[in-house]
Amino acid sequence: MILTLIWVVVLIATAVLFLRQAYATFDRYEIKYLKAVPILSDLIAIIRPKEHIGLDLAKTYNSFPNERFVGKLQFLKEAILIRDPELIKKMTVKDYENFLNHPNTAPPESFFSKLLFFMKGEEWKEMRSTLSPAFTSSKIRLMVPFMEEVGDQMIQSLKKNIENSKDGYIDIECKDLTTRYANDVIATCAFGLKVDSHNEQNNQFYLMGKILSGISFAKILLYMILVNVPYVMEILDWDFIPKPAQKYFKTLVLETMKNRELQNIVRPDMIHLPMEAKKGKLKYHDDKSTDDGAGFATVEESAVGKKSLTNKVWTDDDLVAQAFIFFVAGFESVSSSMSFLLHELALNPDVQERLVQEIKEHDEKLGGKVDFNSIQSLKYLDMVVSEVLRLWPPFVIIDRECTRDYNLGKPNDSAAREFVVRKGAELWIPTYALHRDPQYFPDPEKFDPERFSEENRHKIKPFTYMPFGSGPRNCIGSRFALCEMKVMAYQHLRHIELSPCEKTCIPAKLATDSFNLKLEGGHWLRCRLRK
Repeated sequence: MILTLIWVVVLIATAVLFLRQAYATFDRYEIKYLKAVPILSDLIAIIRPKEHIGLDLAKTYNSFPNERFVGKLQFLKEAILIRDPELIKKMTVKDYENFLNHPNTAPPESFFSKLLFFMKGEEWKEMRSTLSPAFTSSKIRLMVPFMEEVGDQMIQSLKKNIENSKDGYIDIECKDLTTRYANDVIATCAFGLKVDSHNEQNNQFYLMGKILSGISFAKILLYMILVNVPYVMEILDWDFIPKPAQKYFKTLVLETMKNRELQNIVRPDMIHLPMEAKKGKLKYHDDKSTDDGAGFATVEESAVGKKSLTNKVWTDDDLVAQAFIFFVAGFESVSSSMSFLLHELALNPDVQERLVQEIKEHDEKLGGKVDFNSIQSLKYLDMVVSEVLRLWPPFVIIDRECTRDYNLGKPNDSAAREFVVRKGAELWIPTYALHRDPQYFPDPEKFDPERFSEENRHKIKPFTYMPFGSGPRNCIGSRFALCEMKVMAYQHLRHIELSPCEKTCIPAKLATDSFNLKLEGGHWLRCRLRK
């Protein structure tokens, strides 16, 4: 009995010392933080989350309104949550070399390691400068006809279903609708395939996307464990991206390229662009006039992306990996943003009607012509899209790894010491929380496109609105994503009237079973033919 009590006391004392040590750095430098049980709290949050990670980080952000940065433990690793826009500017722009990389890595032999997102340092710079010419406005304008064709398929399918309904309307799950639309856009713009996922619902290209896009917390946990013990991955022959999917995309990309070479086929899509890069023919053309009109949320390409083409030798795996990242980003992130766009339009009929009027006036003026310039000329459409991306950003967090020791300064005005973040530490910029901070966006929960009018947009404090990131390591596909969202909204509202239905998630509540933003119970809306 006495021995048991001794062991209990020892275990309690060890746990207390362990917990005290876990937060020692934060306490020493007077960095505020929300206390939690190391490791256990993180495991529970992943396995049985009570709220979406965006809301969890917002809770930490909102708990310390006077801090420049706060602390948060990720398992036993110290992370710093950045709150100060000026510090964000220094991290992502002025001193970006100190925070160039994403903290997560991938085993060298993994397919993941060849994706642009996971590359680090000079390897990332080289690949970014090679790929950037593929995402200029001048290249994307050539893909608008492909987007329009896919939109026509979507509208025809919706019209058919509405006309066949006895009530004159249908209730649809809009995330499914926008995912099929995004799938078909990527199929044609990135891979040169003609796919109609609205009528051929179980086509192979779409099914592969569904397999790959479901990033559950359990899958993330497994990845976090195995990435730290890569030899286990080798023994199990396991990869985060399933082997059949890798084989499918590799065969698709390489056979498409081979056929085009043999038949001398030139199609302005994203298969053609890496082919040109491999030959050293892809150059960056800085078309400032069209870039300015791409939208308020557009991020400008940095000097890294604009530098002269490197002498990189492209392997087949390099080509497949970059084509693959186009697919993943387009399939999930863009479709999620589009589903929230339709949701907000349905819940805000005044906004929907004003946007419809702008579209009608555009049609009368240009005869219904849809091209890159005409889509970008719709100012209210850009305001609506910008506001959707504020409330529902594609990335709820921007993460960075410190590549060398860096002085962040004092965490608050009363702190006695400055804090030097060490090489290898993680820093997080909570986009979701920043976008909903009333200090920067009054009445932040209100959907109000007027925030982004020409009269008001100058009031938005720099580095508080970052739907596509900031600095040289921003999202390379922001122009493509914005154009795709606008083309979809334009075509949809010309023909379809949106409204809530009995299954619409009101008020909006985020599902907790996914890292991606989605509504609990789905994005259900009612569609009628516009009169």
